[in-house]
Amino acid sequence: MKITTKYRSDYEYISNTEEGQSVRIDMKQQDKTDMSPMQLLLSALSGCIAVEVALMIQKRRKKLVDLNVEAEGMRKKDNPKAFTKIHLIFNLTSPDASVEELTKATKLGLENYCSVRSSLNAEVTFECHITKP
Repeated sequence: MKITTKYRSDYEYISNTEEGQSVRIDMKQQDKTDMSPMQLLLSALSGCIAVEVALMIQKRRKKLVDLNVEAEGMRKKDNPKAFTKIHLIFNLTSPDASVEELTKATKLGLENYCSVRSSLNAEVTFECHITKP
């Protein structure tokens, strides 16, 4: 895997993959147009675990209508301002899945399958909610 990050301005960059996908990075304090690296990290964690959870729920033959993951990260006050704790809230819309099934899938995904999670040193906690359509 290779990423190339290119200067746009002192606080703005663009990263490109070898395959041609790109993401803009914005570290300005005001008038931000894109996510910062730390916001991208929370997005990466949310996306990684969402994929795992969605696949596991459907593998259990449950209908997935919608899934969203909210991520909130707490950071150290001193540099480097790494995440110390991340809390995830899973909101699954499904007519037949249970909170227990969602919790089990989430725990398994975080502990065994999500590469982003295994790359982080922060404590990760979560809660799960089900909405019946």
